[in-house]
Order: sequence, then structure tokens, then C-alpha cells
Amino acid sequence: MKMLAKYLVRFLSLTVPLALGLMSIMAFAGMKSPPSAKEVSPKITPVRVITIAPTPIVPRVSGYGSVSPAREWRAVARIEGDIVWTSDKLANGLLADAGAELMRIDQSGIKLVLAQIDAQIGSIKVKDETVRASLAISEAEWDISRTDLVRQRELAERGTVTQTTLDKAVRQELSSRSNVNSLKNQLALNEAERNVLVTQRNIALRDLGFTSIKTPYAVRIGQVSAETGQFVSRGQVLVATEGLEAVEIAAQIPIGRMSRLMRGATQSLSAGPVGLEAKVLLRAPTRTVEWTARVARVGDQIDPRTQSINVVVVVDKPMEQAKAGKKPPLRRNMFVEVELRAPERTAIVIPRDAVHGGFVFVVNNDGKLEKRKVQIAYAIETVAIVAKGLSKGDRIVVTDMDIAVPGKKVKPLEDKALKTRLALVALGSDDAK
Repeated sequence: MKMLAKYLVRFLSLTVPLALGLMSIMAFAGMKSPPSAKEVSPKITPVRVITIAPTPIVPRVSGYGSVSPAREWRAVARIEGDIVWTSDKLANGLLADAGAELMRIDQSGIKLVLAQIDAQIGSIKVKDETVRASLAISEAEWDISRTDLVRQRELAERGTVTQTTLDKAVRQELSSRSNVNSLKNQLALNEAERNVLVTQRNIALRDLGFTSIKTPYAVRIGQVSAETGQFVSRGQVLVATEGLEAVEIAAQIPIGRMSRLMRGATQSLSAGPVGLEAKVLLRAPTRTVEWTARVARVGDQIDPRTQSINVVVVVDKPMEQAKAGKKPPLRRNMFVEVELRAPERTAIVIPRDAVHGGFVFVVNNDGKLEKRKVQIAYAIETVAIVAKGLSKGDRIVVTDMDIAVPGKKVKPLEDKALKTRLALVALGSDDAK
């Protein structure tokens, strides 16, 4: 019994303190208050914006076309004969000044015709002299026959001569008159024949001028179809050339894009030149070559496939503008870009990539995002021209945000560099490139 009581005392001395310790720990843990939560302020996202203001713009549109000479001249043989001489400049690609002689056709046949005509005219002159001499004699005989006829009639009235004698005098007067008329008619025929010969002589002289082929203006030689010693016939093309004073480009412009240029123009599109400025551009990987041009005319038909219209621009004196190694001359079949510009005006411009499905985001007066519908009139390169939806003072978001929630608080930061670049693009300034 004593042993059992001893073991029970030892067990209790160990378990009772342990149980009391655990109970105290649990009691203190239940009485401990939880830590207070820290207040977290919402995060404000910074966004780049530009403040809307009317901006000067130059409406423009581009098209493409091939270069062709404004004037072309083909030397056509107007007489037939052998080519007896050609110029050293008569070769493809060479230049010839205005009035330069390129080739000469044999003149010997025409000169023989002229000699023959001159001989015939001289023969008619001799005939005229002979006829005039005979006419003088015939007129004298006619005067005598008329005087004799008057006398015979007087004698016949007195019964002195017979009717036979009077009839003989009448026949003589008629014969003399007929001779005079025949000689005068001969002179008239000689004059008519002389006129024909003079006309033929003038034609021969004109043909003599056709033997020399000269340029009407400064040209570049193209295809040469005749050489020295070759016989050419009337109507044969001898050489093809193109003028140097100007070239033209028929650029195809979509008819829908022309409306932006016609707004405020002085003439209608169908009337021809519309007072637009034009530039011709030849773009290369390293640089762009530019020529000043003028609008000459507008085509009368619209391409049914592309709905484009031909606007013809002219570049004057392209050869004088050429600079070796810097600016090549505009040559036939060069494919170039034509840019047409309308007079400067003001409009509201924004970046094209700021428009998403016809909507833009603006920062309102409370500093929150607002989704707004806009109507775009047209676009020029990276700039969109706004017709409706924005006004002066609006702050449009230009930051490309993955998630834009209307009503979200943002921090607007003015992007002055982008605004400056948009203004340069809108004006078509080279500094924007």
C-alpha cells in the first residue's frame, strides 16, 4: 500500500505542473488581440497625354505614275530619195539643240524638176512674145477690115457695089476679128500655163526645204530608222525624239482621297488645274530626290477597277535641274511618286494609333479616364484629322495601355515631343522624318 501511494505521488508531481502550464499558455493565447491592419492607398497610373488645340495642316495625297516627255517629235520623210548625209549627233541618247540639222535627203531630183519648170516658163515667155507680135499685126488687119466694111456698106447703100462685094468685106472683117480673139486666147492660156508651172515650182522649192531634217526644239534622240545611203519613201519615220523642256507624270490618285484636297479649292476637279501644289519624289533606300512640279490637267475618266483618276503634273526643265551624283534627270518610264498639296488650313489632329475602333480615351477634369467616340475625317501618314468628338482643351491619352478602364484615376503627363512631331507631320515638314 505504501508503495502504491509512493508511485501515485510521483505521477501527480509530474503531470499536474505540466497540465497547469499548458492551461496557462492557452489562456494567455486567447486573451491576445490580433495586429491592426495597415491602410494601403490606391496606386495612380501615369499616362502620357496631349492637350487638343487647332493645328495648321497641309492636306496632301500621293499617287504613282511613270515619266513621259511632255512633247515628242518624229521626223517623217515628206519626199522620197536617198539619205546623203547624217549628223554626228544622230545617235540614240544624244542631245540636239533647236534647229540642228540631223540628216539630208538627196536634192538632185528636185533640182532637175526645178530646171525643167524654169525651162517651160522660159518657153512660155517666148511664146508670149511671138503671140503679141502676131496680135499686133492681126489687130492692124482688123482695123483695115473694119474700115473697108464701113466703106463697102456705104457704097452698097448707094448701089455702087454688089451684095457679093459687101459679103466679102464682112467675111474679111470676121476673119480678122477671129484671129485677134484667137491670139488673145492664146495669151490667156499661156498665162494659165505659167501659173500652173509657178505653182509646181513653188511645190518643188518647198520639197527642196524638206530635204533637210532639222529639230523644231531641243530634243533627245531616240530611235533612229535611217542611215546614210538608205532610200526613204514619203511618210517613212526617220527618227523619233523627245523634247527637253518638260516631262509629265500621269499619277493615279484614288478619287475618294481627292475630296480632302478639293475642300476650299478654287476650281472643280473636272475643270483641270485646281491650284494645287505638286512634288515629284524618287525614293531610294538612302535618300529621296525631289522635283517641284505643277498640276497641268486632270483626266476625264475614272479607272473602273481601281476607282482612281489621272492627275497629270509637269516638271519644267528637268535637264537643268540634274546634278551629277545627287539629282538624276527625269527620264522616260521612271516610276515616281507624286504628292499633291492643298492650301494650309487648321484642324484638330491626333495620333492615328490613339484611335481604337472609333473611340479614344481622354482624361477628364477629375483626372479619370473617359472613353469618347470620335469621327475621323481622313488620315495623313501617322496623323488622324478629327471631324467630331474632340474640342480644344481635351486631354487625349496617347499611352498604349493594355487595360484601360473608364473611370480609372490616372496621372496625366503632357507629351510635348509627340505634340511637336504631330504638328510637323501635319504640315508635311521634312523635319518630321
